Amino acid sequence: MPDSQTPWSASYRLIAAEKWKAKSAAMGAPLTEALMEFAQPRPGMQVLDLATGTGEPAISLAQRVGPEGHVSGVDLSADLLPIAAKRAQQRGLANLSFHQGDAHALPFPGNSFDLATCRFGVMFFADVDKALGELGRVLRPGARACFVAWGPFEQPYWQSTMGVVLKHAGEPAILPGGQDPFRFAQAGSLARALRKAGFRETSEETKAVPWNWPGGPEELWDYARSVSVPFRAMLDRVPAEKWPEIEEEVHAALREHGGNDGVHFNALVVMASGTK
Repeated sequence: MPDSQTPWSASYRLIAAEKWKAKSAAMGAPLTEALMEFAQPRPGMQVLDLATGTGEPAISLAQRVGPEGHVSGVDLSADLLPIAAKRAQQRGLANLSFHQGDAHALPFPGNSFDLATCRFGVMFFADVDKALGELGRVLRPGARACFVAWGPFEQPYWQSTMGVVLKHAGEPAILPGGQDPFRFAQAGSLARALRKAGFRETSEETKAVPWNWPGGPEELWDYARSVSVPFRAMLDRVPAEKWPEIEEEVHAALREHGGNDGVHFNALVVMASGTK
């Protein structure tokens, strides 16, 4: 959930979310399951899901806390929340609500939640210390905050896509000071941020999670280009005449991970938690 000046609420994010929602949901399902196992939501819990986007993992959380619990999903982009609400409605979930809000100033009173989750959002907080401090404010004593962030850029999924572009475009892949998906890729860095914000009993691990696209390589590359906002500056500086060669290389790299039922990777992610 980046600050309000970043382009995550731009219309192309909404278009990409609609176009690829079924296949991106399938791709992210194992990651959601890994987060559920890590966070251990229990029936009756009040849960906060930060950077909820189009509704996961909030929907999975709501299914686990049951009718006596409740999940509040928050995202800075108001455009994405109707998609999330529709998905929840289709599943008949009445214990789930979505709110437009900023992680740095959450729209909830203190001591409201038993658990917090955030999947691929913490890397984009404009002020991590402030956002984690605000999260601590709304958690009840003893509540856990559980995060998933990207591991290193040097892994097959990224090297088969943006890594190919980088060879042609030259450094940097991410602009200095810009949104960085790999902000917490260094071992221990997210746990340190949690401790700095006052969380205790912190833990962190790097985990390999299935990251499978149920379609062809060309389609996966179309999706990756559509949603990879932090790489926008790199993509934009590629001369038009280079794109045919780049796309051929990307498709070839992705085919090395392809099968009859899609393109298959193991995503290296960082999973970290802390207790208030």
